[in-house]
Amino acid sequence: MEFLAVGFAVFLAIAFLYSSVGHAGASGYLAVMALLSFPVDTIKSTSLILNIIVASIASYKYIRAGYFDKRIFLAVIFTSIPAAFIGGTITMDTKWFKIIVGIFLIISSIMLVLKGYFVSQDKEEKMPLYRGLTLGAIIGFISGLIGVGGGIFLSPPLILMNWTSIKKASGVTALFILCNSVFALAGHVSKIQKIDHNIYLWILAVAIGGFFGSHFGTKKFNNKIIITFLVLVLLSAGIKFLTVI
Repeated sequence: MEFLAVGFAVFLAIAFLYSSVGHAGASGYLAVMALLSFPVDTIKSTSLILNIIVASIASYKYIRAGYFDKRIFLAVIFTSIPAAFIGGTITMDTKWFKIIVGIFLIISSIMLVLKGYFVSQDKEEKMPLYRGLTLGAIIGFISGLIGVGGGIFLSPPLILMNWTSIKKASGVTALFILCNSVFALAGHVSKIQKIDHNIYLWILAVAIGGFFGSHFGTKKFNNKIIITFLVLVLLSAGIKFLTVI
């Protein structure tokens, strides 16, 4: 019972925090599942399912509020969808899965620091189409491979290169995550051996967190405190994945 209460609270908090900055929380869910010692063979499918729930809510909220750039979204999603499906069909050895996810979590924490503390939003520049297509393919494949939506990799370059505003990047990222997660799960579905038996409880938790997080995220919200917390979670989980192999 205590495990369920802790899991519910933490999943809700992660969904709230991530959706407030336009993300669905996959890297956070991976972190939580690592720290709570979830069975490795349920982690990828659980992460993708929860991602789809939160990304659906966040996409609706941000696009409805007018925070979206259709040109950027179409460029990156065109190549990311087939790449995410291909990545989702690949099942890795448990050891390599832990290594890749551990590295991913640590890189994600670094990217969040860059996004939160070192981004200067100058005049927006038009994103070259070939860069969007290349970026989408790389992120899509990684997303399908490890069970994330890829938003944690997409929003930093969009903002760091001044290709769009922080708020519009959040809208693009949310819908990008939704599409990638759906196709990654479709590619992974034939490989799924079992689903976490508490999945419906986790879905409820992230749905509540995602609704309120994306609501506040479309308003004025101080992201630096959120990002600091997320960095600590990602680093600790990433280190755990790399040291417990």
